[in-house]
Amino acid sequence: MDDDPAVLKALSRLLRSHAFRVRTYGSALEFLAAPPADLPDCLIVDFQMPEMNGLELQQHLESNGVAVPTILITAHGDVALRHRGEPVASLRKPLQEQVLLDAINGALGGSRNTK
Repeated sequence: MDDDPAVLKALSRLLRSHAFRVRTYGSALEFLAAPPADLPDCLIVDFQMPEMNGLELQQHLESNGVAVPTILITAHGDVALRHRGEPVASLRKPLQEQVLLDAINGALGGSRNTK
């Protein structure tokens, strides 16, 4: 989830090239308005989005009993780490492919070989 279409496209291509099923959303509100039939195994969410940031989305889901491992991405340093919440990882843009894949593997409980 990212409000930058170029980031969404790049992430989608990368993850699909590693055989992940991918759904993209341009905002947290778009995701909440069209919940998938099954919950995703992992969310990759931009920290800085209009209306509701990535951490607020994670907290909203948790407060409604929905626990989805969340990876926060940000172009703004360690800002995500200074807020409360329990993301699986907070990664800085531009994303490094292997670091992202390792974070996803961690979110999935180490169940995929991403190397």
